[in-house]
Amino acid sequence: MKLYETYADEMADLIRQGVLPPGARLPSVRQAKLQRKVSASTVFEAYSLLESRGLIHCRPRSGYYVNLRKGPQTLEPRTAAPATESRPVAISDLVFEVLGSSRDVGLVPLGSAFPSPKLFPLDKLAKALTPQMRGLAPAQLTGHLTAGDEQLRRQIALRYGTSGLRVEPGELVITNGAMEALNLALQAITQPGDIVVLESPTFYAALQVLERLKLRAVEVATHPRAGVDLDSLAEVLRQHPVKACWLMPQFQNPLGSLMPAEAKQALVRMLAEHQVPLIEDDVYGELYFGHHRPLPAKAFDTEGLVLHCSSFSKSLAPGYRVGWVAAGRFAQAIQRMKLMASLATAVPSQMAIAAYLETGGFDRHLRQMRLRLEDNASAALRCIAKFFPKGTKVTRPQGGYFLWVELPAHIDALDVHRRAVSAGISVAPGHLFSADQRFHHHLRLNYGFHDSAELAKALQRLGGLLCL
Repeated sequence: MKLYETYADEMADLIRQGVLPPGARLPSVRQAKLQRKVSASTVFEAYSLLESRGLIHCRPRSGYYVNLRKGPQTLEPRTAAPATESRPVAISDLVFEVLGSSRDVGLVPLGSAFPSPKLFPLDKLAKALTPQMRGLAPAQLTGHLTAGDEQLRRQIALRYGTSGLRVEPGELVITNGAMEALNLALQAITQPGDIVVLESPTFYAALQVLERLKLRAVEVATHPRAGVDLDSLAEVLRQHPVKACWLMPQFQNPLGSLMPAEAKQALVRMLAEHQVPLIEDDVYGELYFGHHRPLPAKAFDTEGLVLHCSSFSKSLAPGYRVGWVAAGRFAQAIQRMKLMASLATAVPSQMAIAAYLETGGFDRHLRQMRLRLEDNASAALRCIAKFFPKGTKVTRPQGGYFLWVELPAHIDALDVHRRAVSAGISVAPGHLFSADQRFHHHLRLNYGFHDSAELAKALQRLGGLLCL
């Protein structure tokens, strides 16, 4: 990153955290120049970048100030209070019904689980693949089949290392997307009838996996900003013979919540005391807002009990279906299960991504994508405050591309879904995000658009439907 981008990101972090509150004056150009030991032009460029993001403004002959929050503000949704008993899961019929009616590519994708394909460097990925395939040795097609391409595993291990987390390439198993990684992880540590802890609300795909494997779910209270409530989890661990936790500590789907580092550390320590493995779903970990990537829970694992799962589908290459699991003490078991389940992940996809990562372009792409998503989040929050019914509550994520919206209690989210589809918009109704379908007046909305004007227009139209 250039000096001015680094300084701008650090100041943006201070604004986000409230250290520089609305109306606060930023250091003068002269002060910043002396403090940072940079040129005046670097400071000017940093402040100009912050202005373009809508975070600060310049007052002639006075300096730069943090922008005031304009317009109406919405409250944060309440923390869910899930039932403490375990239950079997039967959600797939509803998921297929809702998703089946939302597959029309002509629909505005507020209900999609993916960001816009236009946000990804697909042309550059294709160019990275061409020379790799021309120079492909026949032995490469069958070498390292089950564990995955050796160069790709080295690149992934390197990215862990730059985040302050040591993962050996031999611990990694490349999978067909994160969903295979999560499925293999769950199968490696559970048997039918076992109890698995999930967040409340949780991603419907996790519920579908539990349903398929005939596992029982117990949900824990999850704060819309700070993630899993550790007191709630401790109570569940006392009451139930839990075999695994499937959690998303970073930019959780659908809440967008982020567990603080100390809470992740306490989570890993608590589960280690009970010898309960943690399946860490971290597919949105690269999509943080701000300057520093938060450490995953895996960073605090000293006993090999955290199975860290991720993929490139949400951050780089949707459709390439390249994911992985850093499985700790379960790495060998995962490799065997991968061999039995699907043998291998497509070699060309792995090679294309490995070649692209070697160019150094991934981080440049991510910086641009994060800025777009952060701008979109701010725009979406303004639209919801302006156009949605009075009493609507919404999360304020620090990364990812989802908002969790709590509507007034009399509004049924499934009815909203059906009316929205008729109006050319998809949404994800809250019924999909719990084993007992309790979130009947909630929506998950996707703000991962390439065109922020299209996003604003869609939210205004949806708001009009909600206010009928």
